[in-house]
Amino acid sequence: MKVINVTTGEEILKELNIADTFVRRFMGLMGKKGLCPGFGLKIEPCSSIHTFNMRFAIDVLFVSEDHKVLEVLCAMTPGKVSSVVKGSRYVIEGNANELSDKVKIGDEIQIL
Repeated sequence: MKVINVTTGEEILKELNIADTFVRRFMGLMGKKGLCPGFGLKIEPCSSIHTFNMRFAIDVLFVSEDHKVLEVLCAMTPGKVSSVVKGSRYVIEGNANELSDKVKIGDEIQIL
């Protein structure tokens, strides 16, 4: 799966993995050494995240049910907890400074 910013027409990620079970959502990117450029993780349902036991910083998009970006966290470092983002249905996590350069609040995204 890939992620497109419908608002700008730009490809955000070329490969997206899905974490939609309790265990996959809980584990997320914990323990991983990093992500390949252009790769990311969708966690659903999700309205808040943490970066405990992570080894690298990530960008985070909080997205509504109608695929509008509600919040963008840039370069969230390990050991942090995000605020709860009201209305968030899922999050997309990617390498630091990789998502935040391509998406802003209010943009619509599409997963193909």
